[in-house]
Amino acid sequence: MRVDLPDLAAMGAFGARIAAVLRLGDVVALDGDLGAGKTTLARGILKGAGHIGDVPSPTFTIIETYPELAPPIVHADFYRLHDPSEVEEIGLDDYRADAALIAEWPANAGGFAHEAACLSITLETVGEGRIAIVEAGPAWQSRLP
Repeated sequence: MRVDLPDLAAMGAFGARIAAVLRLGDVVALDGDLGAGKTTLARGILKGAGHIGDVPSPTFTIIETYPELAPPIVHADFYRLHDPSEVEEIGLDDYRADAALIAEWPANAGGFAHEAACLSITLETVGEGRIAIVEAGPAWQSRLP
């Protein structure tokens, strides 16, 4: 599935649609080049889930948590990981146990597309806007945003 995202408002609306159907245990894997809009889409999901306030990029902290949301959300940016084994060192499984996960640069963490509850989104720049290429795992088939 392809979703046209011509501007920031469209990116925010797409994020809100994802948030509306997000469940405990889900993974939203965001891929794309630097500047493609991964963090912007993650912010749209978090705001759509009810987060009020700033959403810092987890590029340096690697993980930011939002336990007040329903479901709780973990926002991770794996850009700085050099090897997928590093996800064990940061305790990703513990963070994921009772939350949904938004994962930027998922390949650096070993990927999540093999998981049934993974919604993989690749963002591509097209002019001033973006195109989202969406691939849904089996758990997402009946609730595509």
